[in-house]
Amino acid sequence: MSPVFPMLTVLSMFYYICLRRRARTATRGEMMNSRRAIESNSRALPINVEVVQYAKEVLDFSSHYGSENSMSYTMWNLAGIPNVYPSSGDFTQTAVFRTYGTWWDQCPSAQLPFKRTPPNFCSHDYVELAFEEPVYPTAVHVLETYHPGAVIRILACSANPYSQNTPAEVRWEILWSEAPTKVNSPQARQFTPCIKQIDFPTNLIRLEVNSSLQDYYAELDAVVLHGVKERPVLSLKTLMIDMSDLDEDDDEEKNGCEMDSLNKQFSVAALREWTTNGYFDKLPYELIQLILSHLTVPDLCRLAQTCKLLYQHCCDPLQYIHLSLQPYWARINDTSLEYLLSRCTLVQWLNLSWTGNRGAISVSGFSRFLKVCGSELVRLELACGHFLNETCLEVIAEMCPNLQELNLSSCDKLPPQAFNHIAKVCSLKRLILYRTKVEQTALLSILNFCSELQHLSLGSCVMIEDYDLIASMMGAKCKKLRTLDLWRCKNITENGIAELASGCQLLEELDLGWCPTLQSSTGCFTSLARKLPNLQKLFLTANRSVCDTDIEELAANCTHLRQLDILGTRMVSPASLRKLLESCKDLSLLDVSFCSQIDNRVVLELNASFPNVFIKKSFTQ
Repeated sequence: MSPVFPMLTVLSMFYYICLRRRARTATRGEMMNSRRAIESNSRALPINVEVVQYAKEVLDFSSHYGSENSMSYTMWNLAGIPNVYPSSGDFTQTAVFRTYGTWWDQCPSAQLPFKRTPPNFCSHDYVELAFEEPVYPTAVHVLETYHPGAVIRILACSANPYSQNTPAEVRWEILWSEAPTKVNSPQARQFTPCIKQIDFPTNLIRLEVNSSLQDYYAELDAVVLHGVKERPVLSLKTLMIDMSDLDEDDDEEKNGCEMDSLNKQFSVAALREWTTNGYFDKLPYELIQLILSHLTVPDLCRLAQTCKLLYQHCCDPLQYIHLSLQPYWARINDTSLEYLLSRCTLVQWLNLSWTGNRGAISVSGFSRFLKVCGSELVRLELACGHFLNETCLEVIAEMCPNLQELNLSSCDKLPPQAFNHIAKVCSLKRLILYRTKVEQTALLSILNFCSELQHLSLGSCVMIEDYDLIASMMGAKCKKLRTLDLWRCKNITENGIAELASGCQLLEELDLGWCPTLQSSTGCFTSLARKLPNLQKLFLTANRSVCDTDIEELAANCTHLRQLDILGTRMVSPASLRKLLESCKDLSLLDVSFCSQIDNRVVLELNASFPNVFIKKSFTQ
């Protein structure tokens, strides 16, 4: 046989392998972009008419700047057609998340980060949007109207939120992801990232954001989903395969299987018999533990399969003293928790934020996990845990006697009576109840029994009837309180502020933003300045009554002040701000947006005199 024929056979096999690889990755939904594939006849089979639709409804979100009882600056503004775009500026009709920049990481209430967070997970907030018709996405447009660039990840879900049938499996696929980047211009833009194809239709899209590089609040106006009703199928005869495909690591496949490893790899009962563990036999046990402490949870899962020695190390409860499962929220379920049970008997910090929704974690699964792993817990993060109910909080109170930090931020589906159980956790030092339905009776009980509290967040808690009574109880019982968030508290008055300032003189951080019942004329702000000399952060956002006297009292008494927000006041002059900046040498953030006496010329002059202070002046066009 001529040597040509074996060569042809090899080439044929090579071409066949290329096609098989392309078909497999396309099935997983990998984007067929111009570098990887060229469609010569520029037509997908079958032909589809593209459907263009705006979000019908906002289903869930982690935070927003606005109030629970209005539409201004809330996530609900993302539903429907644009309200503002293509205009640029600060508009109340847009969707705005609660934080921006790094300021929240630099204040006294900031929490220590979890170790082992994978570098590709940097999401701080999210919003989930439902659309009318399920489609195979071809494009997603995000209309950003102010300080764009916060969106870092777009995902699609296989579950139809309008279906009456419970899906057997809920899948989330990443359509696009990118590390946070700085966008230099605050002007409006239509953001249209290049998304990958997926193998299921969707009408549920999730945006994840990171605003740490933003100079101010990012504002979103609308989201447009483009897609086709039938799955696009590309003819193999029209594909030209890029040779570089054979050399690339299949990152998406690896990432997709990461948390499946928790369910499968950790359950491996039998490992290969190895006669030796190589050089690991010569290393001290503690040194191997230290090396493995730098691995993420999925990496531990994979490493556990290599040999019995490393399996033993990877399953050692000492590797799971600090455990964050938030980066893997889409794949955590009852089975994951079951396989982690024996490895989490010593866990002290546990982060289950964003996990368990849409039935992934059951009440029984969560309760079983805490009954085994709750005795040593010191910190428990459950933000946006919509699987939680009263039974779950009862189990926390019973099984976590050493708990010091509990985060229930945006657990807005918890019934009001569930919060009564928190009063049993008397060792609490930090409690975050932002956007929950905690009621006054339960909160009074918590304050009465949890006298060790140092950090308390009650932002946007709309079910509390009398904040003066709450402030009075804080002043009487919570003498160690260092940080307090009363964002959008609607009914606190100068009486409550007086009780609070008299009893909680260790306060370093106080957020009274959007508290309309506080008036400077009552002397409440000057009283705060005189009685709370340790203040480092004070937010008086949108209080139009703040005046020069208040600013001068802060300058005289609160010299450790680092962050001050007086957005919206009409009665503060440049002269009083200059006194403040001269007195408070550590000041790093000063928000004077919409302060009528502080124009852009004044801001430029102050910036020139105090270059270390970020002075923010917002605008509207």
